Amino acid sequence: MSLLLGPAWGQTDTVTFELTEDQRALVDTVHDFATERLAPHALEWDAQKHFPVDVLREAGELGLGGIYVGEEHGGAGLLRADAVLIFEELAKADPTIAAYISIHNMIVWMVDQFGSDAQRAEWVPQLVSMEGLGSYCLTEPGAGSDAAALTSKATRDGDDYVLNGVKQFISGAGTSALYIVMARTADTGHRGITAFLVPAGSPGLSFGLNEKKMGWNAQPTSQVVFKNVRVPASNRLGEEGAGFGIAMKGLNGGRVNMGACSLGGGQAALEKTVAYLKTRTAFGGRLADKEALVFELADMEMKLEAARSLLMRAADALDRNDPDTVRLCAMAKRVATDAGFEVANQAIQLHGGYGYLHEYGVEKIARDLRVHQILEGTNEIMRLIVGRMLVGD
Repeated sequence: MSLLLGPAWGQTDTVTFELTEDQRALVDTVHDFATERLAPHALEWDAQKHFPVDVLREAGELGLGGIYVGEEHGGAGLLRADAVLIFEELAKADPTIAAYISIHNMIVWMVDQFGSDAQRAEWVPQLVSMEGLGSYCLTEPGAGSDAAALTSKATRDGDDYVLNGVKQFISGAGTSALYIVMARTADTGHRGITAFLVPAGSPGLSFGLNEKKMGWNAQPTSQVVFKNVRVPASNRLGEEGAGFGIAMKGLNGGRVNMGACSLGGGQAALEKTVAYLKTRTAFGGRLADKEALVFELADMEMKLEAARSLLMRAADALDRNDPDTVRLCAMAKRVATDAGFEVANQAIQLHGGYGYLHEYGVEKIARDLRVHQILEGTNEIMRLIVGRMLVGD
């Protein structure tokens, strides 16, 4: 039974920064799970490149597989601001697993939000429980930031579509039960992209080798290859040509979630650094008593706190469907992912040589957080979104 009872946030029409009793209970519950089931294994999973599917199913039992999905099919029914708290707490224990749960939640939300009654009934319960996992297939070898330039094609053939193409950098590839795939149904730019639900085991569906990555080692990442994959028209998600809009709406929430994962990783790195400086002595005293180092700690804390506030504002905008949602999500993603990585990188420096060792954990955090500045839209694209909105384009 899910322990996540909500919504815990948004009882008024304005954003407040004091946690409610429900939110504190929510954070405590997630903290206990993350501390007991993720943190003790994070370094081992990273070293062995182990994807802990069994632990993800435990997360599903807790309600973490459908955080802001409606309760009709078993979702927790929480708000985006609650999700920020959840992902920060998970990422304090392991940013890699927190980030995968974020991607999975984006998939579940997209099915719940845009799917037919039959699609929701078939897929949402198993995704919410994390008995079935999900993957998001947008990026291609030649289409990353310019997502509208994707070339994977879906050709109508009677009651089916036939999919051909390759998707790149897909988290969970080869393990997931469901792949949401963006493919071109017309040569009309972003208006010619359609979303499809492709089940695992579909004839013609295959996967590349697991990529050797800088971080995120505890989740598989590979190409997803479609060779004459037949998909029933009933597996189309939304209308023809609506896929790009669906993908972008999914990414708005994904950007906030990934910012929260960066925040959690950065917070964990800061806490490790404070503890280290309190016990490490040099030049006749504790490093924590050196004013220059205390200033560094203060700057790290300020970056994280500023990012936290902006993430909450963006999450609130998502919940209210605010017209400014796209801009705020882009700003929050850029600020929070930069802050998290910068804090983790500085944590390595303040640990000295020990920060470079795997067993101290801070170098893993930095490796994991670095990709957050790239995925869900690079931070350069986030700046482009904000800048274009400023000049009215």
